[in-house]
This record gives sequence, structure tokens and C-alpha cells, in this order.
Amino acid sequence: MNIADRIQILRKSKGISQEELADKIGVSRQAVSKWESEQSTPDIEKIILLSDYFQTTTDYILKGIEPVKEYDKKLNAIIFSIIGTGLNVIGLVFSIFYWIERQTFYATGIGIAAMVLGICIFLIGQFTDTNNKIKAKYFFILTNIWILLFIPLSCIFNIVDGLVYGYFGLIAPIPLIGNSILTYLFYWTVYILICIISDIYIFKKYKISKNKDSL
Repeated sequence: MNIADRIQILRKSKGISQEELADKIGVSRQAVSKWESEQSTPDIEKIILLSDYFQTTTDYILKGIEPVKEYDKKLNAIIFSIIGTGLNVIGLVFSIFYWIERQTFYATGIGIAAMVLGICIFLIGQFTDTNNKIKAKYFFILTNIWILLFIPLSCIFNIVDGLVYGYFGLIAPIPLIGNSILTYLFYWTVYILICIISDIYIFKKYKISKNKDSL
């Protein structure tokens, strides 16, 4: 592995494009592109700026000598995303079972409260780990779009269904059949379509971001 490879690896681990790195170091994007394609080598001043920005040593950039690593107390953003996702799943499952058991709107409140906590944990990871925040963000959104939309859409469906058929719609964490099986099937169609379209959009955005970094 040479200097070009190490600069590219450090940049990608930071989740930034060549243009963004160029802005941070005070050079053109073409200069960064030439560094990474071995067409030129940064001078010592730029090596120092790179080492400061990437929080590594000049020896690592120049010679590949790994810096002595101290114990890092920061947790990986991906771990925060996994924990947040787990809380969201637990909140949804508990909410559904509590509703089936008690038939009370508290079930919906408990589920939403757990999900808010899960989102907060995910956001903490975004602030504490900048190296993995982009990957963690896309993992969280792609997975949790299916979890986080379920209860709100169920509540909206039940209320609208109640208005249409002349009864008070229950604030339940699951869609209730009500007076028409067709409206029940309509809920599931809308829910699945929203989640699939959202995931496709988010995945394409993630691919664009990765391709931009590889330029």
C-alpha cells in the first residue's frame, strides 16, 4: 500500500468526497485526484494538514507505520444504530401484544415512546462517531422505515376508517379490520408500497454517495 492508497482509505473512512477533502486541505479537487491516482505526491505541508485532519500521524501517511492506538471510549455509530433498531423492534412488538391483551390506547403510547428512545440513541451515535455515521445512517433508515411507519399509519387508518363508517376510530398500534376487508387490504398495500419506494430511494442515494466518494 502506497501514499495514494492510504489517502484514499482515510478519505473514504471519513465519508467525504475528494472535493470536500480538497476544501478542508486548501487545494483543488484535481490535486486530491492526482494524489489518489499516484500522478503526484502532496508536499510536506499538505502531509501535515492531512495528518491533522484525519487525526493520524505523518509516518502513517508517508510510510504506512500504524500509529499507536489508545483505548477509544467512543462507540461505533453502527452499534448505536443496531441498539436503536432493537429498541424500535421491541417497542413495536410490545405495543402490539399489549394492545391484543388490554385493548387500550396506552399500547400505542408505549410503542411510540420506545421508538423515540430508539431514534435518540441512533442520533447519539451520529454525533459521537463521524467515521461511520454515513453507513450507520443508511442502515438505520433502510431498516427502520418499516418499523417506524407502522404505528402512525395504523392510527391514521383506524381513525379514517372510523370516520368513513360512522364510528370512533380506535387509536390502535395495528390496523383494525373495521367494516370493510377492502380498506384493511388497502392499508397493507399503502404501507408496503411506501416502505418499498422509500427503501429504493434511500438505497439509490446511498449508491450515489458511494460512487461520488470513489471518484
